[in-house]
Parts: sequence; structure tokens; C-alpha cells
Amino acid sequence: MEPLQAGDPLDEIKKLIDNYKKKHEQLLEEQKELVACRDMQQGLAAQFKDRAVKLAQKLKEEERSYIERLTDSETQLNQLRQEESDLKEKIQMIKAVLQEEEAQKKLLKEQTEVFTAVPEKKVVFLGSTGSADTAQAFEMEANIIYPMEGGTALITFEEEVVATQILAKKLHQVKLGGECSITVEARPVHLMLPKAVEINTDVCPHRILISNLPNMDIHTMLYELEIHFSKSRNGGGEVDTCDLLPDSGNVVLKFVEDSYAKGLAEKELHEVKLQGAKHTVRVTPFLNGKISHFKAESMPCPQTVLLTGIPNVMEPETLQDELEIHFQKFGNGGGEIEAILYNPVGQDMSAVFKDISSKPEEVEEQM
Repeated sequence: MEPLQAGDPLDEIKKLIDNYKKKHEQLLEEQKELVACRDMQQGLAAQFKDRAVKLAQKLKEEERSYIERLTDSETQLNQLRQEESDLKEKIQMIKAVLQEEEAQKKLLKEQTEVFTAVPEKKVVFLGSTGSADTAQAFEMEANIIYPMEGGTALITFEEEVVATQILAKKLHQVKLGGECSITVEARPVHLMLPKAVEINTDVCPHRILISNLPNMDIHTMLYELEIHFSKSRNGGGEVDTCDLLPDSGNVVLKFVEDSYAKGLAEKELHEVKLQGAKHTVRVTPFLNGKISHFKAESMPCPQTVLLTGIPNVMEPETLQDELEIHFQKFGNGGGEIEAILYNPVGQDMSAVFKDISSKPEEVEEQM
């Protein structure tokens, strides 16, 4: 408080009271302003808090949405990767199919070349016809080599039942005159025969097949053909070999290089000077054959038996005759003999079978 001055004490007191009232009023105004400011700050704080809550919720929603979009994107990416993998597999499959088609195309082209490579052969229709059902398939003539041990014999009977009887009895006592006899054992004969054969053929780039050749001296013909096709003006080159195929009468000519055979085969017809006169020969590609698949099976010879344990007791021809006589007699369980081959002890011999079907087998000696 302010000290009272000497003078009118009431006036001074009034002044003091007025001053304090003013100050009081100022304080009340300031208090109101502070209250208003406080209320405003509290309102702002509430607004900020509300906004913060909303922002937090929005962030959570955005985060959840982002995670969902990320998951969807990963799913789509995995699907795209799977589609890419499937497409790659399809591409590989298509490439494999294309390669197979190319291989098939190449094979067909080679087959076409093979078909066109067959030498011409003149045929004449004689008027005979037949059913298509009776057409025969491709066949190979059997030529089976059967090694024989010493002291054995092969006998082929006309009837299969006779061979069956001989095999059933197994041991046979063969009389050789007087009190002399031998005991032989009858065994079945099995041969390994081809059941399935596949041969791949391709055109040889070094060889040509020459057909439509005249009848003349073989050595002269081969010499003149070699001279003709060794000249570059005739489309040829250096010749390696020139050989005759005795079964067909055609000639196989082989070049050292592989750049001549194709051109000569494409021209096909060539005029060659043979025996002082021009002769038109036909040149076709030469085919190489390679066995790609071979399957064999053991087949019994139903009319042939193998006799073993035959000792060397007399001349081979005489002993073979004695065996034939014994096994021809019906009393010994034998029958009519188609062929017989005896191999004495200590000798090497092979039998050649031409057929093991129901027809009689042929058994030939091969030293």
C-alpha cells in the first residue's frame, strides 16, 4: 500500500480506492481474456486431438489398403510368373513339335529320295490277276548257320510226328552189324531266328548306282564307266572304287569327295561311251542301310532232331548210312528221312538251315 501523505486523507483514500478498482477491473479483464484464451486453446486442443484420431484411423486404413493392394499385386505377379512359366513350357512343346515335324519332313524327303533311287526295271503284264488279300509281304530267305559238335548228327524227317516220337524216347540203341551197337541221345534243335528287323536307309553322298547297262565284258565296262565319271566335264570327279553288284548287274561307283554324286543322280540319264558306242545309262542315288532294331527269338525245328554221343567206330559215310537205316525203320519209331548230316568226332562242321516251317528242312554241310 501507498503511504498516506499529509493532506486530505479521504481524498487520498478515494484515489487509492479508485486506483485499486481500476486495477481490479484490469485484472478481471485480463482474467476474462485468459479464460477466453484458455477456452480457445482447449477447443483447439480438442480439435487437434480429434484430427489426430482421424488421421491415425486414416493412416491405419491407408496402411491396410496398401497391404491389400500389395497382396493383390503379389498375387497378380505370381499369376503372371505362372503364366510366363506355362507359356515357356508351351513354347518348348511347340519347339519340340516343330523339331519333330522338321525331322519328319527330313525323313519324308529322304524316303522320297529312297523311292526315286530304285533302278528302273522293265516289267510285262501277262494278263494274270489276283486278289489284293493274297499279296505277300516282304520276306527274307532263311540261311541259318548251325555249328555242330563232333560226334553228332542232324536228321530231318518228312513228318513232325516222327521227330516227336524220336525225342520222346530220347535214348536209342543203333545196331551196326553183328553184336556191335551204339547208344545215342536224341535232343531237340533250337535256332535263333530274327523276329523283327528295322533298317534305316539314307542316301550316300559319295556313291551312285548305275543301271541300264549293256551286256559286255565286266572289266571293260567298269574301266570305261570309271573313266567317264572321273571327268569334270561329265559332272564327275576322282573315283575311289567301281564295283559290280552280281545279283542285279548294276554298278556302284564311289567318289573320293561328296560333291559329285548328288548332281549326277539329279541329272539321272547319262550318255556313256561303252564298247565304242554311246549308251544311255541311268544314275540314281545309292542307299546306305543300317539296322536300327533287331529282335531274335529261339524257335524249335519241329522235324529235325540232334543225335549226340556218336563214337568214331567206323567210316563216317558207313556210320551215317547205318544211322539213316535205323531211324527210317518204323519199328524203331522212325520214318521217312528228308536229310541227314553226320559230323565225326574231332571235326568241325556247320549245318545250313534254309527253312524251319512246316516244309521239310534242308540240312547242308559247310566245312
